[in-house]
Amino acid sequence: MVAITINRYVLISRADIYPRIYTPRGICLMLVAVWTISFSLLIPPLLGIWGELGLDESSFSCTILKKNNRSPKKLLFVVGFLLPCLVIIFSYLCIYWRVRKSRRNIKAHMSQGAGQRKSGFVKREDSRVTWLMLTIFLCYLLCYMPLMLANCLEDQVKVPTVHVLASVLAWASAVINPFIYTGTNKLYREAYRQLLCPKRNKVKMGSPVTNPKILNSHSSKVSSQPT
Repeated sequence: MVAITINRYVLISRADIYPRIYTPRGICLMLVAVWTISFSLLIPPLLGIWGELGLDESSFSCTILKKNNRSPKKLLFVVGFLLPCLVIIFSYLCIYWRVRKSRRNIKAHMSQGAGQRKSGFVKREDSRVTWLMLTIFLCYLLCYMPLMLANCLEDQVKVPTVHVLASVLAWASAVINPFIYTGTNKLYREAYRQLLCPKRNKVKMGSPVTNPKILNSHSSKVSSQPT
């Protein structure tokens, strides 16, 4: 999630260096790094050095258990929640500032009449971007904060249903973001439509209204008719 957020930040705020960083080789190295870091965090409990992996009967989940009254579970959940949270806040604030700055520059170069007509559109776009970023951040909190609290307060919260629901919310985060972007961005909706309805696109491209060959032949016939 942090890697995706950084990707969006670089794409929008540092577009000049984006092609040099996100090459096929660079993307493969990033994927390897993400998986390596994720699994390396579980090496201490896997080897029994700091906690151990096992079944927690109180929450019906396979998790990190205490060994010699020590476990890295709380630390991992706190860092795993706060670090992405800080990265998301910083990255989207930078993106928002960049978008506002670009729109202000465009607005400044508009003529006076056009600026008055388009000022309402610019405000609506700023509002849309604000709500989009706020929605993404709130969904992140909704999905991951219950799991973090349930694991950090597991000694006080011994209700299995709470742990199960918190885990379900955390897994649900993987499918929430596509719906957010699809519902708020026309380009995403068009991309999904082309992906999920390829036959409809072919029919639309072959219709008399949108087929370039038919339009050109029709135009030539009209122009050849005597006035």
